[in-house]
Amino acid sequence: MKLRLDLLEHLTDEDILEEVLANNHRYKPEPNFSKTGVGSLSSASTEERAQEEARSTALIKRLKQRAQATGHESKSKSSRSTKP
Repeated sequence: MKLRLDLLEHLTDEDILEEVLANNHRYKPEPNFSKTGVGSLSSASTEERAQEEARSTALIKRLKQRAQATGHESKSKSSRSTKP
C-alpha cells in the first residue's frame, strides 16, 4: 500500500482496520508464533495486487477530502519556494 505522508494525520483507525482485514487471509503465523512473535505474509496474486491498488487509490481520495474538510491543503512540490 502506498500512502502520501502529508495525509497521514487524517488516517483513522477504521482505515487501518479495513486494510488489515483485507490482507488478513494472507498472514500465516509460524508454528511457534506465541514464543517468537514471528509470522509471514504470503505473496499476493495479480488480482489481489489490483484490489490493493484500488483500495489505496480510494483511501488517498478519502484522505484528501478529509484534509480539505478540515482546512488543511495538501503540500505539493510546486508550492516550494525557489530562489533566483
